[in-house]
Amino acid sequence: MNSNNSARKSVRKPVRRAALAVGLAAAVALPLGLTSSAQASSGAAAFRTVSGKPSDSVTRIADFYGAYIDAQSDPDHGGKLADALRKYYVSASYLNEIKTWEARNHADGVLRAQNVPVKWTVTDNGTADYTEAAITLTWGDRTTTKLIVDMTRSHKIIHIGTRGIGGK
Repeated sequence: MNSNNSARKSVRKPVRRAALAVGLAAAVALPLGLTSSAQASSGAAAFRTVSGKPSDSVTRIADFYGAYIDAQSDPDHGGKLADALRKYYVSASYLNEIKTWEARNHADGVLRAQNVPVKWTVTDNGTADYTEAAITLTWGDRTTTKLIVDMTRSHKIIHIGTRGIGGK
């Protein structure tokens, strides 16, 4: 019986060491894997930088959409802020067109929707006489809508739609 016990003990030592090595490797790798997958799923690094300048029209369009979406997301206080943002960023003549579009479509004329997106992206489309930017709005169900926004050199939005004023 003693010889049998010593045979078991000699077999158990390598198995225990292997199990310990696997367990240690898992303990080290698991947090690393979770961190990598969390960063990959969020699409963002631990530290992000967002920059812009008020003299840049694409920055101003991004600022407008970011602030406008924030305002529209606040059901208690967003209405007045959204109106003020419209007056500041959108040309007076185009505000009338937005109001006409809203009356006809029963939706928000800046977002071209009845609800508020959960995410937005602004991309410069490049034009010479004015700025044209593509706005991608992502909704709660992960669908997206693309709008084209045109802004004058004096930083006023003059058009929002599915096509730019240049017909692109």
